[in-house]
Amino acid sequence: MAHTQSALHRHDAQSKYNKSYYLIFAMSFVVFLAIALAGQLLGAHWRTWLPGAEGVKSLFGGVKAAVYTFMSHLL
Repeated sequence: MAHTQSALHRHDAQSKYNKSYYLIFAMSFVVFLAIALAGQLLGAHWRTWLPGAEGVKSLFGGVKAAVYTFMSHLL
């Protein structure tokens, strides 16, 4: 019985970790997307502003690379 409760507790902890990870990812994506869109509309070189987005060609690819780089510094 204790083994079952331990497995359920571990699953709940992993589920909370996944939810918080995706929440931070989504919030960071929105912030970096707003920065990239503002830079794109102003005609600025926004890829140099975001970490990890320097070599990516597309807007969403650059934002995604920046978010993953940012997330790697958090964890």
